[in-house]
Amino acid sequence: MHFLWPQFLWMMLALPLLLWLYLWLMRRKKKMALRYASLSIVREAMGAGQTVRRHIPPALFLAAMAAMLLAASRPVAVVTLPSNNQTIILAMDVSGSMRATDVQPNRMVAAQNAAKSFLADLPRHVKVGIVAFAGSAQVAQLPTVNREDLVTAIDRFQLQRATATGNAIVISLATLFPDAGIDLQSMQGGRDRMRGYALGAPPKEKKEFTPVAPGSFTSAAIIMLTDGQRTTGVDPLEAAKMAADRGVRVYTVGVGTVNGETIGFEGWSMRVRLDEETLKAIAVKTNAEYFYAGTASDLKKVYETLSSRLTVEKKETEVSALLALAAAALALASAGLSLLWFNRIL
Repeated sequence: MHFLWPQFLWMMLALPLLLWLYLWLMRRKKKMALRYASLSIVREAMGAGQTVRRHIPPALFLAAMAAMLLAASRPVAVVTLPSNNQTIILAMDVSGSMRATDVQPNRMVAAQNAAKSFLADLPRHVKVGIVAFAGSAQVAQLPTVNREDLVTAIDRFQLQRATATGNAIVISLATLFPDAGIDLQSMQGGRDRMRGYALGAPPKEKKEFTPVAPGSFTSAAIIMLTDGQRTTGVDPLEAAKMAADRGVRVYTVGVGTVNGETIGFEGWSMRVRLDEETLKAIAVKTNAEYFYAGTASDLKKVYETLSSRLTVEKKETEVSALLALAAAALALASAGLSLLWFNRIL
């Protein structure tokens, strides 16, 4: 904790003076009480409970003074508050290897179920968009607060070949910043660019922007789930740098085989390996985190963790208002108890 106006802390030195003044008044009253013919009569009238009670209101008032002086010093502390994230992009791998059954009932179904649970746990005001990627990446659902539309988009996933993790990040960024001129075709080079021009899609105008600190854009985040390594498309680390320069965190989730395995289904087989090093590098570069899920329950826990991380955040905040509220409550308690017990205020 630190203080924006630390000079007001010097006023805390008045508190010991107030305590000394209170003790002096108590001793003075005690001396005056000795003038009575029988001190035992006074003690009987007061009682042990009354002796303790008379010190409680002044103690509460002194605590209220301390809280007010601390509030005047404008303290700043790291506290947990609701996150400012208003948009989350779920980038989900729909490559053929997601049919593998090492994660029950299979990787695709486990990922779909976990994503649906994640949506159910998010506050209703948070917009969610969905990007599906395999050999290419497409927006399956633009950011919306309608959970039914999102669930429908997840249920419509169609498995394809290849894995373009970099494309998934670029398309997610283009969805978050539709006016930023982010052009995936220009990043993929000659053949894809010429195909785009032949189809009549003009190149997007590249807009200049000033890079910001990684993770500093708190209004949006990307969650990318994949079970393989990049086989085509944009370099994922290049795409991660784009996200980092825009302050967007990319949380990566790896599911499936880490060491590499040949997976066969429907009469054909393929060699797949989870590229954890790249996924970790993406997360580090964008000031986010990497998670590994080896089972369906692990995957669900990962999404539960991400839900809590993205809906609350720790940040430095001025807490003067809380201390002022505490001071007011202590002062009211002091006055109330004094009126209740002694029919006077302090």
